[in-house]
Amino acid sequence: MRIEIPRELERFGANLFYGVQKVYELDSGLKPDEPADHPCTVKQLSYEQLYEIEKDMVIVIPTKGEKLRLLQGVLYGIPHQCLIIVVSNSPRQPVDRFSIEKDAIERFCTFTRKSVLVIHQEDPALAKALENAGYPELLDERGTVKSGKGEGMLLATLLARLTGKKFIGFIDADNYFPGAVLEYIRIYSAGFALRTSDYALVRISWQSKPKVMGSGLYFAKYGRASVITNRFMNSLVGYTTGFETEVIRTGNAGEHALTLDLAMLMEYASGYAVEPYHLIYLMETFGGLNHSLQQDIIQKHIEIFQIESRNPHLHEQKGDEHVEDMIFAALQVIYHSPVTPKVLKKEILEELRSRGSLKKDQEPPKMSFYPPLGKVNLKTFRHELSGHPCAAFFQPVPAENPLVREHDGKRSRKKTGVKAHRL
Repeated sequence: MRIEIPRELERFGANLFYGVQKVYELDSGLKPDEPADHPCTVKQLSYEQLYEIEKDMVIVIPTKGEKLRLLQGVLYGIPHQCLIIVVSNSPRQPVDRFSIEKDAIERFCTFTRKSVLVIHQEDPALAKALENAGYPELLDERGTVKSGKGEGMLLATLLARLTGKKFIGFIDADNYFPGAVLEYIRIYSAGFALRTSDYALVRISWQSKPKVMGSGLYFAKYGRASVITNRFMNSLVGYTTGFETEVIRTGNAGEHALTLDLAMLMEYASGYAVEPYHLIYLMETFGGLNHSLQQDIIQKHIEIFQIESRNPHLHEQKGDEHVEDMIFAALQVIYHSPVTPKVLKKEILEELRSRGSLKKDQEPPKMSFYPPLGKVNLKTFRHELSGHPCAAFFQPVPAENPLVREHDGKRSRKKTGVKAHRL
């Protein structure tokens, strides 16, 4: 891949928000170019470099009743060297959709000679392991993992940690173009190749979202929810730094990837707030506004890459209500953030009331968040699943990350049936 270096940089405490980077070649050759004798504004990343990163990457596909052919198409687009985890929350009654998905994935594995880790979100063995390992927050009143996309992503992140991989990326199961899926993963790898820190987040900025307009296609630059979310996130950065900015372009990025060290360090929201809250949490915790930053974090910093794809992004349309729900969830987390100034909170209320999401005297309700996954006792979690099919993918528990230990609890204090299937 040939990709430009970031043109913009906004520093927010220990966070480095890079401006959107453009891709100039999807494939720039097998081996690295000869070193240039002058500074380059475009970076060449060879196939060999990206391949080595992808060998250490887990790709998670959350699915809940998506069309089977779309799920298959996403699988076809994932490079062979990546480990795949499919987290299904599809219904078992009256038709066992999960069983149908497993059969399709098994056929995929037969033809590709690849192993895929497939789990159902309501697997009681996984719920028991979570409880005994010290993370009951993810369970509902029935004692099973809560039914939400964010909860499935958290579960997959814990499993990914036990595989010994270094990176984790997420791809939605309703993407129509396998070629776009391949590009997204190449972009994840490119971001990680450019990083200078163990703590990095890569978010996809879609080049376009095509829509049928009359007898043709209209390639919209931004999604309706993204326009609103990005505007208010940039306002938050601008009010804090004193300079207006448009650096954030990926407020609702469903396609994103993290180093697993960073993934274990962060708190998580649920529902449509998952992706926006990533950025808000980083601003709150590592922005230096409400918390004293550890020297280790200041020195290593956290890098947020935003890279524009070349393939258009086409996924299933879910209607206006879906868009409004996404906007509400994003503005909800910004509104209740302790780093949001009063003037911006007033603007958020005006926006939500103008959209009919709130009545005149209402405020958005507060959300609950999941604590960092660093609080999970990984040795216990692994032991609880030792007889489970997913254990075939596990490596020895990685060495404890001291930064994860420091931030594994509340931010205000420091703290030291369905089976899974290997197909």
